[in-house]
Amino acid sequence: MRLLTHNMLSSNVKGVVNGFPLRLEASSWVEKEVEFNADFLRSMFPKIDWPALAGAAQKIGYAALPDTADATMLESEDFLKKFHHALLEIHVEEGALVCPESGRRFPINKGIPNMLLNEDEV
Repeated sequence: MRLLTHNMLSSNVKGVVNGFPLRLEASSWVEKEVEFNADFLRSMFPKIDWPALAGAAQKIGYAALPDTADATMLESEDFLKKFHHALLEIHVEEGALVCPESGRRFPINKGIPNMLLNEDEV
């Protein structure tokens, strides 16, 4: 699971009002090289919840992202490369995503988050 995916997921458990961002608990992750595309990064930037991305990256030990970011930073190639690495090249293989409100754990196995709800959670 890429951190891009993490940034788009939220808990939909019945009764949960604040299910984003899910807390990332990664027990294993890998880095996979992906072709750099500055235009893609610039188009994705407004859609990204920056504190969630920076927090997830820090949980994995990638501290190169600033705590805050704004659109002016997209002119820096150094910033874009760090953004690219965090968003697209870090893959969580095993772990869990945890709902910030309910504490419900969604397992991540072989890079795939299982967001399926039990019948009583729908």
